[in-house]
Parts: sequence; C-alpha cells; structure tokens
Amino acid sequence: MLTGKSALVTGSTSGIGQGIARALASQGCRVMLNGFGDAADIERLRDGMAAEYGVTVAYNRADMTRPEEIGALVADTVAQLGNINILVNNAGIQHTAPVDSFPPEKWDAIIAVNLSASFHTIQHSLPHMKTGGWGRIINIASVHGLVASANKAAYVTAKHGLVGLTKVVALETAGQGITSNAICPGWTRTELIEPQIVARAQALGVDMEEGGRNLLAEKQPSRQFVSIDQLGQLALFLCSAAADQITGTALPVDGGWTAQ
Repeated sequence: MLTGKSALVTGSTSGIGQGIARALASQGCRVMLNGFGDAADIERLRDGMAAEYGVTVAYNRADMTRPEEIGALVADTVAQLGNINILVNNAGIQHTAPVDSFPPEKWDAIIAVNLSASFHTIQHSLPHMKTGGWGRIINIASVHGLVASANKAAYVTAKHGLVGLTKVVALETAGQGITSNAICPGWTRTELIEPQIVARAQALGVDMEEGGRNLLAEKQPSRQFVSIDQLGQLALFLCSAAADQITGTALPVDGGWTAQ
C-alpha cells in the first residue's frame, strides 16, 4: 500500500513508535527511525527491519528538545529516503507530581518533547508534502489529550496542545492532499507507563500483574491494555485512501475510558 512512500517516526526505537514504524515498513514504506538507546541495539533493529520488510530503514539520533536537530532530522530523512510523505510524531516523556511540587525542568522537558517537537517536525515537513501533493501527519497524543488525570500537569497540557495543533494543521492543509490526525491511546503496555505500574503495585503490596490490573480498573472499562499492533494498524488506516477525508480528528483508542 505504501510502496514508494517515506516516513519519519519519532521516538521509534521502542514502544508505540517502533510498532508503527514496523507497520509502515510492512506495507513497503521507507522509514527513518529516531530515538535514544544502545547504539548496537538500534543498529540491530534498523538492520533487522530492513531485512524483514525489504525496505530502506535509516536512523537519526536527533534530540527532540533541540529545534536545530529536528530541522536536521527532517533534512536527513529527505536526503536518505528521497522524500517525507508520512510524519508520525510519537516521541514522548512523562513525569508525575502535584502541580505545587512539579519540577520546572521536568515541565520544560515534557512540553519540549511532547508538544514543541511536533510543531518543529511539522513545520519542516509540510513543504515537502505540499510539493508532492500528498501527506499524512499522525500525532500520537493520548487519552490525556482529551481528559485529565491528577499529577500529570505537563503531560496533559502537552497532549491537549498536540490535539489543538493537529486541528490547526488540518484546517491549513485541507484540500491539498494532506491530512492531520491525532491518535489518543489509553493505557498501553509500554516503557512509559511501567513506572506507574510499579508504583501502584508497591502501594498495594501486590505483584506487577495485579498492579497493572488495578491501574486499568481505575480508568479503562475494557480492563485490557491497548496493544501496540492495534495502534500500528490504525496508523496504516490513516495512511490509506479510505482515510482521505479524515482530517482534524482525535481518535481515542482507550477501551471506553473517554466514554465515561
């Protein structure tokens, strides 16, 4: 479906980002990976994906808190892959604390990675999409882009902002063959929420599995984690012709969380 297309997926060396990168590659898309981690592990990932899917897979270590590196990342994507047709803004970090004790440096970092980075990637990518007359911008927001939870001031603020940015970009690109949408996952079993599961398990004096179930029971009526594969398949759908007129949306994948 995506043969001849090129994608940049930020925060794609693990978790949701890696799952989406794999889904895109499985449909013939060239992929630029981005994220931190052990260099040897990342090279094995890059080489393994290229061999498995028969597509070009590149890697750029750009720090998403640094606008100049983000600009260079987009330029490198175009240089190595030939273009940038699909942009998936997935990079994200988390910290939990009450507002009155939230470390200012954590606030700044979360806003930078979870919100400002997406503005910079979109700004640098749009000219290439407009030239080609086709583009897909997929912002990985969160259920916390739609509703709030205590102790997550920076994360909730950034994700609400990302949903707003998604809508503005959709309006500005309407009718140009470019769509802009946000995917809003509920609890997804990734490295990002592991500390919260650990904290819950320790507070209750239970094991990790029970801690996870308790976390789900509090918010997610399905009592099941969203899977990374489900999110990858949704991203693929948003890249398909069937989604040509889906733009400016925030799509919850949350087991009923926001239906309450």
